Amino acid sequence: MSTILSRASRRYLQRHPWQIALSVLGVALGVAVVVAIELANQSAERAFRLSTEQVTGRTTHQLVAGPAGVDEDLYAQLRRSGEIDRAAPVVEAYVALPDHPGRVLHLVGVDPWAEAPFRTALAGGSVDPGELLVRPGAALVAEATARDLGLEEGGRLRLGIDGRTVEVELAGVLEGDPRGREDLLVMDIAGAQELLQRPGRLTRIDLILPTGTGTDQVLQRLREALPPGVEILEAQARQNATAGMIESFQLNLRALSLLALLCGTFLVYNTVSFSVVQRRPLIGRLRALGVTRRQIFRSILAEALALGLAGTVLGLLLGIGLGHALVRLVTRTINDLYFVLTVRELALAPQGLLVGIALGVGASLLAALAPAREATSTPPRQTLSRSALEQRARQRLPYLAGIGALLLAGGAALLVPRTSLVVAFTGMFVVVMGCALLAPPATAALMRLVQGPLGRWTGLLGRMAARGVVASLSRTGVAIAALTVAVSVTVGIGVMIDSFRSSVAQWLEHTLVADIYVSPLRPGRGVGGGQAPLPEELARQIAELPEVGRVNTLRRVTIASQQGPVQMAAVDLDERGRGSFRFLASEPEEAWRQVRQEEALLISEPFAFRRGLQPGDLLSLRTDAGRRDFPVAAVYRDYGSDQGSVLMDRGTYDRYWQDRGFTALAVFLAPGAAEDRALAGIRRLGASASASAGGNPGDGTEASQPETSQPETLARSNRSIRELSLEIFDRTFLITGVLRLLAGAVAFLGVVGALTALQLDRARELAMLRANGLTPRQVWRLVTAQTGLMGLAAGLLSIPMGVVMAVIMTHVINRRSFGWSVELLLPPSIGLEALALALVAALLAGIYPAYRMARTPPALALRQE
Repeated sequence: MSTILSRASRRYLQRHPWQIALSVLGVALGVAVVVAIELANQSAERAFRLSTEQVTGRTTHQLVAGPAGVDEDLYAQLRRSGEIDRAAPVVEAYVALPDHPGRVLHLVGVDPWAEAPFRTALAGGSVDPGELLVRPGAALVAEATARDLGLEEGGRLRLGIDGRTVEVELAGVLEGDPRGREDLLVMDIAGAQELLQRPGRLTRIDLILPTGTGTDQVLQRLREALPPGVEILEAQARQNATAGMIESFQLNLRALSLLALLCGTFLVYNTVSFSVVQRRPLIGRLRALGVTRRQIFRSILAEALALGLAGTVLGLLLGIGLGHALVRLVTRTINDLYFVLTVRELALAPQGLLVGIALGVGASLLAALAPAREATSTPPRQTLSRSALEQRARQRLPYLAGIGALLLAGGAALLVPRTSLVVAFTGMFVVVMGCALLAPPATAALMRLVQGPLGRWTGLLGRMAARGVVASLSRTGVAIAALTVAVSVTVGIGVMIDSFRSSVAQWLEHTLVADIYVSPLRPGRGVGGGQAPLPEELARQIAELPEVGRVNTLRRVTIASQQGPVQMAAVDLDERGRGSFRFLASEPEEAWRQVRQEEALLISEPFAFRRGLQPGDLLSLRTDAGRRDFPVAAVYRDYGSDQGSVLMDRGTYDRYWQDRGFTALAVFLAPGAAEDRALAGIRRLGASASASAGGNPGDGTEASQPETSQPETLARSNRSIRELSLEIFDRTFLITGVLRLLAGAVAFLGVVGALTALQLDRARELAMLRANGLTPRQVWRLVTAQTGLMGLAAGLLSIPMGVVMAVIMTHVINRRSFGWSVELLLPPSIGLEALALALVAALLAGIYPAYRMARTPPALALRQE
């Protein structure tokens, strides 16, 4: 009997190739999106892990200090003390390549003689590491990187550092396994200090401490011996904190990819359900002849498994191809928002492929459970009657409405408390499923409302179209639900992005009050103490320009901590500068008084959210004089970083940090001054300042002398800063838009499959109408009207559902992911856009079914076995 059932299933699938193909393609697209995102995320994680392992090696702890870095004398003291056997100094920075725009190298300065216990970066090189000591300006790169850049041993490589252009000599290549070494530039520590103009300063000191019972005592003695401002951190904890910066971003991408798979699941349900409906008479006869329910159930699940496997295999192939494109978008977003990450290739991680297989096959089997249960639970006699199925479908409408309402309430309950982001996404998916279950009852009610007016306007065909949607609700309900979910996702994500962009644009308009902003080239994030300072004379020279009225200064630094890097800014602002801040629930005058007189801090909204801080709390920061607790005066709105930032008065900063530089200038023009002339003057000053600052403080070797400056990177107008910020915003959400389009494509295929199956199911009905005088044109109009009504229902239902999703993503998901509060923007055109999108999708999807049924001869459609 099993052989007979298998043969029957195989023949059925062979007789309906287009329907099966649509189902397989729907699953394939859903799986492809999930696999592509999973592979892209895992590729980024792998690249970060490998590059971190190459630079950190077997380090257990790190000595870090403030913006000025660690005094190299501390390293000598540690080695002489005998307390620490294994220590290695490190200087780190990111440098640009002027000859390769957009390319960034990770510069690491090391002591070759101290490296052996820590890292393998120098192992297998084509040059003795000791030669780096006697060849000033010499560097090593990975063999693959040298080949990619067209470099040969002895060649010269131009680097862009803080607005200066310098050259290094390629002394050799790092041979062996290239993983993690991509874009790694290794130099002797003295050469790196000279190149970066950090004489006597280290980014950190790496340590390997013995494990065991005595580790705590060693740490305690080491902490007591450290000078003020230097702190010891666990290397692994610091790496985990940095890697954790992108967890929310990756989780958002995974959740959006699952929405595409959800639409594909609707499609599998539709296909399996239709196959059961078409074979109800056969199933009834088999049941009457003694075939058991279990055998029927297994047969239907086997069909679903075959569809799921075919779609999953195709989805894996498509996902790998799509992943190559998405990994670039993911990497670029991480580089824009978090830290420099180099991903040259897509890593085919088994875990990502297994996730796609499990979700594709699992979703297919899950979607087939309801049709399989329907086929086995119906008495054999009722299986011969299609009306019995539709009657039961209509009888279940109140139950669907009740379950949908319960799911909406349950999803809302998960969204209310401030719990984890995973719980928030779970709540959103529960709300989506609740709305999907409400779609069939709402469609039935809507068709009853439009049936009368439609009949008066279009006649009998209009009434037949409306009745047909309800009469085949077991088929049309699923298609409408799938289209509703897809359109609502499109509307919700679109509203969220538009609201976010509007909030960012308003924030930029309010925050960017200066006319011109000056800052150094910043190729990388999150390494070292922050941006290198501008020449100190530059602010005075710019203030003396006749076009300039006032100059505000800012020093932006990064302070390492066990909980991750803390972005801090020290400001010297006038009244206009202070007025650009928007405080949350605080009086601006009192907040600024505390900042100036009580050494208080201002913290951004994301920082307050992630650290659980509010005005009046204390924030502990490591200063050059040791740790100090600073009071929090107020929380201000800021969209510059989802990790948040801390702001203090420049006078407070100068008291606790031995750092007199600045990294940005806000230039206010004099009344009536021309912006173009001011920009030209500032760029001339920036060029000369960069050139004079680029001189070699050491032996004057040519290798580290700057060739040219890059003044165009130093000064930007208010308008160009705003345009650049919005460009980065659009780049950040580009991948979200791609996922939204892919989810819509899966839903569109679902509607095509559902309408094709529906018209095939109605072939005998339409053939009888043709035999009674209905013309092919009238058949075309009837089918088109029915698909249009389905699109109308999906469009109307997607409006409130899309608004609900927009509220959830804007006020819950976005808040828990990044800590930003965004004002929801609901344009009046949102309803028209949803209706138009749903109607166009439904009408396009109905073209082929309408054409096919209008061209099918009545005799062929009425023929029976």
